[in-house]
Amino acid sequence: MDPGDADDAYALLAKGELIVHARALQTAAELGLGDLLAGGPRTVGALAEAAGCEPDALRRLLGLLAGDGVVARVGDDRFELTRAGGPLSSDHPASVRSVLAMDGAVAPLVIGATGHTVATGEPAFPQALGSDFYDHLDAHPEQGEVFDRAMDDLTRVVVPGLLSVCGLSGTERVVDVGGGNGTLLAEILRAHPRAEGVLLETPRVADTARIRFRDQGTAERCRIVPGDFFEHVPEGGDVYLLKWVLHNWPDEDALRILRSCRRAMGPGARLLVVESVLPDGDGPHPSRAMDLAMLVLSGGRERTRSDYAALFDRAGLRLESVRDADARYGVVEAVPGETVPGPEKPSRT
Repeated sequence: MDPGDADDAYALLAKGELIVHARALQTAAELGLGDLLAGGPRTVGALAEAAGCEPDALRRLLGLLAGDGVVARVGDDRFELTRAGGPLSSDHPASVRSVLAMDGAVAPLVIGATGHTVATGEPAFPQALGSDFYDHLDAHPEQGEVFDRAMDDLTRVVVPGLLSVCGLSGTERVVDVGGGNGTLLAEILRAHPRAEGVLLETPRVADTARIRFRDQGTAERCRIVPGDFFEHVPEGGDVYLLKWVLHNWPDEDALRILRSCRRAMGPGARLLVVESVLPDGDGPHPSRAMDLAMLVLSGGRERTRSDYAALFDRAGLRLESVRDADARYGVVEAVPGETVPGPEKPSRT
């Protein structure tokens, strides 16, 4: 055995153990440890009582998180939240607590079913639970609420970068296609007081969105349309948004969504697709893991610039630009091409 062989073996083992680090962080989010530590250091005993945990088990969880820089030990048996761990708190301006909690609920399926998906090329969620991911959320409102909160929190993290690169000055009407609870659209309307908005969402989400627009004082400028983006997208927008929609779907379904948007777009309209844009080749990227996770979960994928260009061309659109919003997400802009696709079949199978 060469001198470096053991080092290589241990390095691979360490990568395999990253799953434990991820589950520790997700468990901390589920337990609300960030909220419990937001006011300052606390003893393990106090944390265990507040979170409903066994003290020694919690101490060992905190020890792992301390090694990862999420918390820090203060004295013999007290821990505090570090700056790096701040987003674990619900009140942090860039909180991702709900995102991590959602990951904790989904991760066991994704991780356990990766072999099935790689062997068959098929998503594992329908096989495991009997329906696709989004039908499952509709059938289980409590899990749908966790998902919606996670998308809200993550949207708030990316909003500043998006507003800086989307070029929305002078926009009259923004149509947010599959825009969830309306977090992004509400922020756009606040930043652009003369703009109007249209939110297309499923009936499950639409009612919650109405409350958001009312609370943020933008309800009079936003129309909420319950519907299915596979079938119809409202006309009349000069900007159409697809945020974290296309990566949920394989190419043929993504193409149907894009064609729905293209049919709704007038000659001067723009389509802004907010997604992670993978580099060509196999270089590292923050969303490589998400690409595989989306395949396991729903058959979706993250895409490269050339992938988007090809999809747009088939949908009657033309790729205009790709701009980075932050280290993880970009804005892919498309404009109408010369052709308008015909209507789709009445329903998706």
